[in-house]
Amino acid sequence: MRALYGVRFGFALAWAAALLLATRDGSDVTTTVGVLLVAYPLFDLAAAVVDHRASGGIRAGGLLRVNMALSGLAAAGLVVAAASGAPAVLRTWGAWAIAAGAVQLVVALRRRALGGQWPMILSGGISVLAGGGFVATAAGSDPALGGLGGYALLGGIFFLASAVRLSRTRQRP
Repeated sequence: MRALYGVRFGFALAWAAALLLATRDGSDVTTTVGVLLVAYPLFDLAAAVVDHRASGGIRAGGLLRVNMALSGLAAAGLVVAAASGAPAVLRTWGAWAIAAGAVQLVVALRRRALGGQWPMILSGGISVLAGGGFVATAAGSDPALGGLGGYALLGGIFFLASAVRLSRTRQRP
């Protein structure tokens, strides 16, 4: 799981930088921004598949399948939302963040005994709150997409922290 968490951190960092560069001139959903928006939940889906296979039936298996479904739905929803503009993107992303954050929180709570899960517990809770914030931002007069990059980066930092904690847990006698 450490390696997967490290890869997720690297992807989040690169994705956030790319999104921030692509949206620096405003909140228009260009083709590049649309591709980036859809790529993130597709990567999350792939990571959940790897996690599911690697965890070999640890009690979170069913929830990981729920997460896979949510990520797939989010990717499809973002394809449609990107064509409708920033408010639709923020509503779609926000709904995904709320649902996926709740699943992540429960999965991490179930995996507490494995160690290294406190960052994932915090990340799941923050994701639920951030999702609500994205939905609220969609109703504003200037619904900027740059905040999605910060959200992804923070999530990546939590994955890095969890990877480090797992390394330390594994090194203990």
